[in-house]
Amino acid sequence: MPSTYSTDLRIELIANGEQSGTWGTTTNSNLGTVIEDAISALASVSVTSANQALTALNGTADQARCSAVSLTTTTAANFAVYVPPVTKLYVITNPSGYTATVYCSTVLGNTTAAGTGVAIPTGKSVLLRADGTNIVEQLNHVVGAFSVGGALSVTSTSTFTGSAAFSGVPTAPTASVGTNTTQLATTAFVEAAKQAIYPVGSIYINATNATNPATLLGFGTWTAFGAGRVPVGFDSTNVLFDTAEETGGSANAIVVSHTHTATVTDPGHNHVINTTVNLAGGSNGPNVFGNGSPTQTVTNTTGITVSNSTEGSSGTNANYQPYITVYMWKRTV
Repeated sequence: MPSTYSTDLRIELIANGEQSGTWGTTTNSNLGTVIEDAISALASVSVTSANQALTALNGTADQARCSAVSLTTTTAANFAVYVPPVTKLYVITNPSGYTATVYCSTVLGNTTAAGTGVAIPTGKSVLLRADGTNIVEQLNHVVGAFSVGGALSVTSTSTFTGSAAFSGVPTAPTASVGTNTTQLATTAFVEAAKQAIYPVGSIYINATNATNPATLLGFGTWTAFGAGRVPVGFDSTNVLFDTAEETGGSANAIVVSHTHTATVTDPGHNHVINTTVNLAGGSNGPNVFGNGSPTQTVTNTTGITVSNSTEGSSGTNANYQPYITVYMWKRTV
C-alpha cells in the first residue's frame, strides 16, 4: 500500500508494512526536514511576478512549510504571495522595498485568493495565521505590561484603544503646524504651535503677571512694550496712523487756559437834563439857575471798557480715554 501525506504539513505517512529497509530514511526525512522546517526553518523567497504561490511539496523541503518566510522581489512593484489553504502559523518578513500581501490559495499551488489577506509594509515583520481561507494577524492583544526596547513604528491606520499608559520617554513623529487630526502631538509640535501663535513682532498682554513671556511661554526674546500708551489700529489713510509703531499724542494736554479780548469804540454822546423848577407856584416862575433858561444841557464824551477774561483750565494728567493698566511685551526674536 503506497504512502499518503498529511493535509497541513504534507508529511509522508508510511502504510503498515511498507518501506521495509527504507523506513528509517523516510522517517529521518519526516523528522529532520519536514517537521523541523515547519518549526524553525526560514525560507528566502524571491518573487518574480505580481502573484506568486509558495512551493508546496509532499514529503520534501518546500517554501510553504517553513515557519518563517523572507520576501524579496524583482518586480519593482507591490506583489502578492499565496500559501496553501490549510491551518498554519507564519512569520513573514518583507525587506523587499514594496508592499507584500499574503493570501490563502483556493487550491494548493494556485494564485487565486480564497479570502482576505494581510498587507505587510516594506521593512516589517508580521506573525500571521492561515485558517485555510483567510490570512489574519495572530497577535492583537498583550496581557499585562508591554515593553518596547527600540523604536515603535505605526502606520497611518494604526489605532490605540483602552487605557494603556506609556512610561519612559516615548517619541513619535512630529506633525506639521496646523495639523488638526487625532494624531499624537509631540512636545516639538506643541512648541511650534505656541510659537506660531506668537511669531516675532507679536504682542503678549497679561493683566496681572509682570513676568517676562520668555519665562512664562518658554521661548523667544521679549521686551516691554507700549508703556503708558494704548494701541490704535493701522490706518493707511491717516497720516497719524500709517506707520507701524508710530507714536503720538500726550498724556498731558496743552494748557487750555486762554484769554478773550474785546474792543468797542464809543464816539461820545449827550445827556440832556431838564431842571425847570416853579418856585412861585406859577407856570412862569423863575428858574433855579437864575438866567431865565428852562433847561441845562450837559455833554459828556465817554467810551465803553470791556475787561479781559480767562477761561478754561490746564489739561495736565487729564487727557485720557477710559483705560485699564496691563503688562505688554513685544517679541523681538
